[in-house]
Amino acid sequence: MTPTEFAEKLRAKDAVLLAGRLLLSLIFVHEGLQLATHFEGAQKAMAVLGVGTPLLLATIALQLGAGLSVALGIQARLGAVALGLFCLMTASLFHTNFASQNELLHFEKDLAIAGGMFILALAGSGKFSLDRALAGFVKSGAGEGAEVEAASYRAASVNGQDEITGLRGPD
Repeated sequence: MTPTEFAEKLRAKDAVLLAGRLLLSLIFVHEGLQLATHFEGAQKAMAVLGVGTPLLLATIALQLGAGLSVALGIQARLGAVALGLFCLMTASLFHTNFASQNELLHFEKDLAIAGGMFILALAGSGKFSLDRALAGFVKSGAGEGAEVEAASYRAASVNGQDEITGLRGPD
């Protein structure tokens, strides 16, 4: 029995996707909160690196917005792609002094996190997500049009395809 078959037998796929989403998003939500709550210090540190205030604000918004998107499962595929691209850019712009072990380590970690985000973008957020919960809520309380929309979402999810982005997860 393969690990995938074992996980399916235990119905653990959705729990593992939730745990993975939470673990991947933690670093972004934490860093976004740190930058926001220590804004003046972050602004000075970023200025040394040539990053201006508008880009710092965009970084905070991305880390918090996309981080919460992934954690909560609200358009998690889109959030995962955004954070994956952010990690690739961060690695290539700020962590290229490979003579420093610390910089090399940060470069490799950024690449690894990007890889995890891209895998999540393909797999989707699973059953334990607000997108899924809201689709069920819409079905149960908003009439025929909502039932059709919720059924469409369920059908897309059953087929492994995210209704919003059109990305297809593994079967």
